[in-house]
Amino acid sequence: MKITWMVYGLLGVALGAQAESLAVAPVEYREVAQTYTAEGLVEATRSSTVSAQISGRVKEILFDVGDRVKPGQMILRIDEREAAQALAGSQAQQAQAQASLQNAKSTYERAKQMFAQKFISQAALDKAQADYQVAVGQAAASTAGANQASLTHAYTTVIAPYGGVVAARHVEVGEMVMPGKPLMTGFDPSEMRVIVSVPQYKLAEIGKKPEVMVELPTLNRYIKAASTKVQPLADARTHGTEARIYLPANEEGIYPGMFVRAHFVVGKVKKLMVPASAVLRRSEVVAVYVVDANGATTLRQVRLGETSTDGGVEVLAGLNAGERVALDPVKAGMVGRQ
Repeated sequence: MKITWMVYGLLGVALGAQAESLAVAPVEYREVAQTYTAEGLVEATRSSTVSAQISGRVKEILFDVGDRVKPGQMILRIDEREAAQALAGSQAQQAQAQASLQNAKSTYERAKQMFAQKFISQAALDKAQADYQVAVGQAAASTAGANQASLTHAYTTVIAPYGGVVAARHVEVGEMVMPGKPLMTGFDPSEMRVIVSVPQYKLAEIGKKPEVMVELPTLNRYIKAASTKVQPLADARTHGTEARIYLPANEEGIYPGMFVRAHFVVGKVKKLMVPASAVLRRSEVVAVYVVDANGATTLRQVRLGETSTDGGVEVLAGLNAGERVALDPVKAGMVGRQ
């Protein structure tokens, strides 16, 4: 009997130590934000489609969907042979025009000297001057043509306008492209925003510069908006007003097209709250483990309301203010079964 009581005594000490090690939180009334929720989608603040500016065949594609690109990197190359030939021809014409200009200038200078010595007539001087001015115009035109050919040749190399991620590739190697043909679409992942539609009757409540928390259900995260801009116009079909919610820079795990919920703060209200981590959900049962003063745990079914943006959940029935609940229901259930 003595040994048996010793075993039970040691077991009781162990259970008491486990119960004491449970992290608990009080059930209490707290002032939480009263919100209006609108569903929306994430989009990139900077997103663009790079298009071809010359005709040609796609020679090389250096990046694909999902690749990260640095600003100024070459992302695609178009066959440059035709553009290179046009550039060489323009540069040759420019050299010829410059030579003609130099010759016309020398002829004009000599004509002025000879006219001063009365060796040639005014008509001869005028002709030399006119030839020189024609040569100046031809040289300028050839220089402009060479510059245009050089610019066209540069278009064979497609450069990333800014750093980002390739979202779509619209061409394949060997495909013929024309000016205006989309080549690649990319976006800057460091600058993201959320687009939601707000009914007209809610505009006065949320204000011109509302406080917004963005919920990402798939990531179980809340992000405080960096800024919000309510557009000064309404959709003619839905009569809703677009709100653009800008997220903090360089938020990890966020990409265009994600479904989110925007919670606009419209007031404050007191609610009976427990931490969301204390809630145990099993099929249709929603419960928490209540921890009494002796450390014993009891599973109690509850009815919950809305989840707040700070990680708490409203208790509608099943708990009273002042009670304590286990923050880790799985661990509390193991202690209760021992």
